[in-house]
Amino acid sequence: MQRIAVTGSAGFIGSHLVDALLDRGYAVVGIDNLSMGRRENFEHQLANPRFEFRETDVRDLPALRTACAGAEVIVHLAAYKIPRYGGALETLLVNGKGGEHVLEIGRETGAKVLLASTSDVYGKNPRLPFAEGDDSVFGASVVPRWSYAVSKLFEEHLGFAYREAHGVPVVMLRFFGSYGPREHRSWWGGPQAAFIENILTGKEIEIHGDGQQTRSFTFVSDTVQGIVKAIECDQAVGEVLNIGSDHEITVLDLARLVMRLMDCPESRLRFRPYSEVGKGPYEDVRRRVPSLTKSKALLDFSCVVPLEDGIARTIAWHRSAK
Repeated sequence: MQRIAVTGSAGFIGSHLVDALLDRGYAVVGIDNLSMGRRENFEHQLANPRFEFRETDVRDLPALRTACAGAEVIVHLAAYKIPRYGGALETLLVNGKGGEHVLEIGRETGAKVLLASTSDVYGKNPRLPFAEGDDSVFGASVVPRWSYAVSKLFEEHLGFAYREAHGVPVVMLRFFGSYGPREHRSWWGGPQAAFIENILTGKEIEIHGDGQQTRSFTFVSDTVQGIVKAIECDQAVGEVLNIGSDHEITVLDLARLVMRLMDCPESRLRFRPYSEVGKGPYEDVRRRVPSLTKSKALLDFSCVVPLEDGIARTIAWHRSAK
């Protein structure tokens, strides 16, 4: 029975990963400081003898070292996202120090380390679909949103450096638009979460910019099966892998899909210019879709949940969570 540590285990993806790993017979230690995660996401596992929870901050190396004791694999999901409304310092420090500490523990123990990265590292690269070896193209440093992408790209570089210097078996996974039950019920959870919550609370459905920017959305069970496959694949060590759906949709069409499934009139749509979005200057990515050639070849990874089905299930969860 392999012991796996999961940071960010009280969060959206983390709690679903804990469920999947326990279902597969692993022993799991969940690690979270509960700043963004919720105890309700893992309470149903507290009676499981193969699960334990440690309320620990990834920036606290001694406490994290204790929490990860005996783990043969560490899946590092704890992170702060795009600081749209401020908090760039937290994003940089949580992501930078957290990644460093997990890799340091990997160096000390020999544990396999999976680092959760993001599609945001491709930035404004116009070449599509994004392959893992493609360039990162970021905007100016005065635009706060890029601090998230930079922090995750730094984490990837740190992973490669620890592998080169210390032989740490590390895998980098770039996630594309995960969504589903237990997602954060705000912009932090993604545009679909904001659309659903605004409809449920009688607010306008805001579209930033012209709505023609595209994204690829991945139901959480598909994201999790990609992580599990990477845990169990020796050939994934030393690789960067895209994990996500390659179905591309505009943000406006996503909003219309949510509105149709929730019987919401389009009169509640409101287009908001980027000059009114967030704190400080804001830039967006026009298109975002992954190449899955590498992850299919190495992991036999593919998504199985269609977008409309996944959105319907997510809406049902939002309604039940009120």
